[in-house]
Amino acid sequence: MYIPHSEEKTREILNTLGLSSLEDLFSHIEPSLLEKTENLPEPKSEEELRRYFKGLAKLNKPLIYFVGGGAYDRIIPSAIWQILSRGEYLTAYTPYQAEASQGTLQALFEYQTLVCELTGMEVANASMYDGASALAEAVLMARAIRGKGNKVLLTEGINPLYREVVKTYLLGYQDVVEVVPLSGEGTVNLELLENYLKDGTCHALAIQYPNFFGFVEPLKEISWLAQHYDVPLVVVADPIALTILKPPGEFKAHIVVGEGQQMGVPLNFGGPYVGFFASREEFVRKMPGRIVGLAEDIKGQRAFTLILQTREQHIRRERATSNICTNQNLMALANLLYMVLLGKKGLREVATQSLSKALYLKEKLLELGFELPYTGKHLWEFPIKHPKAEEIHHKLLEKGFMFGLSLKRFGYSNCLLVAVTEKRTREEMDQLLEVLKDIV
Repeated sequence: MYIPHSEEKTREILNTLGLSSLEDLFSHIEPSLLEKTENLPEPKSEEELRRYFKGLAKLNKPLIYFVGGGAYDRIIPSAIWQILSRGEYLTAYTPYQAEASQGTLQALFEYQTLVCELTGMEVANASMYDGASALAEAVLMARAIRGKGNKVLLTEGINPLYREVVKTYLLGYQDVVEVVPLSGEGTVNLELLENYLKDGTCHALAIQYPNFFGFVEPLKEISWLAQHYDVPLVVVADPIALTILKPPGEFKAHIVVGEGQQMGVPLNFGGPYVGFFASREEFVRKMPGRIVGLAEDIKGQRAFTLILQTREQHIRRERATSNICTNQNLMALANLLYMVLLGKKGLREVATQSLSKALYLKEKLLELGFELPYTGKHLWEFPIKHPKAEEIHHKLLEKGFMFGLSLKRFGYSNCLLVAVTEKRTREEMDQLLEVLKDIV
């Protein structure tokens, strides 16, 4: 049953927002868009609409991507989406009727297992909405683990958009969110980090591994500081990078989260994405979302079911760990199929090819006059600096290349964040470099 707000409650909300009426909520919308539209065109038939939109689609210009920042253009085996198109998988929601959904539940159980192997953690849930909300939920979980303090430390190396999501989640708690600056290597400044930890008010420390700029954070030293000051450590990890880097579990991370889009999910105007979430087993009852477990049926045969569903719809609201009510079921299964089809060797090959191609392109860019704003060790993503960075970015778009993510909006002038995946060929990189010679 839906119970609307009372007039008194509505006024209270509007006063808090600094508004005088409900209409003010929509004042940012162009007034002409709110007017009733007259003279609409005549309706079209299904075939006419199909032809119309095909014509519009032809106006799109395919690009060659040298950009990441949290979303990556990787090779996706065709088998993944052929398998997922089967009726028993084609749902975006975790099934409730466990007895009738053994195939999907088993697949999610295997997904959780592989996430644990990848991260070096002991338990994983059946996925989250995306990497950003997974990080925010991890910070709340760390808050519950610590049980005291009012400060969250986020390193500057965490995706700026992820940081904003964390701040939004914490508005109701009125926690202090502080960002620890980078060193000249593009990784967290360890000395400053320790200074932030010394006052004992921190209940969560979150880092990204590799970080937003592609540099590999000194996780061993960061972990030591987190343990020394008794602060839960949250690691936002790149799943492909974990095939060639030591997993956060080896550094005693409390929680490991990340974005799974790279593993079999195509780029599609910002979504859907899928967040993975893993932690130590001792904290499993504080984990948000849902977990698929292995049990036995009445015949003694193995059976899969949903367990530890600490959601507010299943238990008393005050005991719920989170209001996360669902997961990205279909995307999580795409992640599973990607990992299974490629296997350990294939996943490492994806990582090593991406790295070697990135190093090749970086050296060529340096020869063309680009500079590196930081000196640290990176994988397949790195920032590059040039006085004409914005102009170069826009001119290359006209030539069919998405070259780098402009970092101007995040406060880094004349910088582009470049990414090179295994999908990029030597010919594409050389073609890019030839065009660049005429621009720079």
